[in-house]
Amino acid sequence: MNSATLGANTSAFEVTNISAHGFWIFDLSTSREHFLTFQEFPWFASASVAQIREIRLEGRSVLHWPLLDVDLDLERILHPERFPLVSR
Repeated sequence: MNSATLGANTSAFEVTNISAHGFWIFDLSTSREHFLTFQEFPWFASASVAQIREIRLEGRSVLHWPLLDVDLDLERILHPERFPLVSR
């Protein structure tokens, strides 16, 4: 019996550090690191380390945290000021 060859790593991002103020994700394709503050991205403020670390790239530019049911477009991560949180 032959085992199938494993495919390429499909996750282009990884969480590198978590602090009291937010967390860093590293983009493996560009070798750039991005900081997501809990103030700008409140969905992660009370999440566990395991929930934050479980990250997947969906399509070309959407990051998905399946354990939190959170999807963020890379544009929102790079420019959070363009996407203010609004509550009614």
